[in-house]
Amino acid sequence: MPTPFGELKRVDIKDIWANEAADFSPWLSSNIQELGNALGIELEFIEGEASVGEFAVDILARDLGTGHEVIIENQFGATDHDHLGKLLTYAAGFDVSTVIWIAESIREEHRQALDWLNQRTGTETQFFGILVEVIQIDESRPAYTFRPVVFPNEWQKTRRARASRPTSSRAEAYRKYFQELIDELREKHRFTGARVGQPQNWYSFTSGSPGITLGASFAHGGRVRVELYIDQGDAEANKALFDELAANKDEIERAFGSGLEWERLDDKRASRVAIYRPGAIEDKSESLAEYRQWTIEQLLRLKEVFVPRLDEMRPAR
Repeated sequence: MPTPFGELKRVDIKDIWANEAADFSPWLSSNIQELGNALGIELEFIEGEASVGEFAVDILARDLGTGHEVIIENQFGATDHDHLGKLLTYAAGFDVSTVIWIAESIREEHRQALDWLNQRTGTETQFFGILVEVIQIDESRPAYTFRPVVFPNEWQKTRRARASRPTSSRAEAYRKYFQELIDELREKHRFTGARVGQPQNWYSFTSGSPGITLGASFAHGGRVRVELYIDQGDAEANKALFDELAANKDEIERAFGSGLEWERLDDKRASRVAIYRPGAIEDKSESLAEYRQWTIEQLLRLKEVFVPRLDEMRPAR
């Protein structure tokens, strides 16, 4: 007996979001992690309608894996020359490394233009063309997808980067360590959508609250650190949030299962709550594997303990 299949159909996105600026952009700002998952990077929302002279980019975000800013331009319907021009204006105005163009369809000439930009720009600049689609099976609830159709040729850019600026053995050791770390967090724990390790001594992940990240790093003094890092762009707001968390220190540490370092960092804008252990990137591979497992355990515990508290506190701030 043949298996009955439902009918897969596309839904007009205007049936879901009536207006691109008033409905889709705010929704995307609140669901920016899903876009990041489609691209394999950790995205954090910074600002909507961010000004560039007389213009305003739909969304300004941050790639948490590199700390670089990202611009996102949304467009209902097919891509057009007007939005391509705006995209390049915004990219220059913010001097960003990642440019994302989201539309219902991407014209072939615009696909070629983005491919050309990926081939001709510097090794740290990348352009993405993303299709947003809404699909439905029979009368089921609709589901959205972000489908990358233009993206940088990472192999080609990596080859060019190595040829012009060789990576040091230390930077390569960091890249390998964090590549294995994020791969396990993504594949085994669904902790992140990130896919590319960086040649740096740290990596940050979203907490779900803007300006607050979960991070892993090799700190000064031969220590491995896992942290909740608070930097909402305003020192007073950061210290107020830190103090509110610190007021519940005993309860939080009981839930976490061990003591934490509460670092208000009064001489800096940001604050952090962290846990440390001895370790350095120069250590033997067996030790690095142990550090990775310890780091993963601490990140999962920090997320379990702090994220619900941050969600509860958000409406009051």
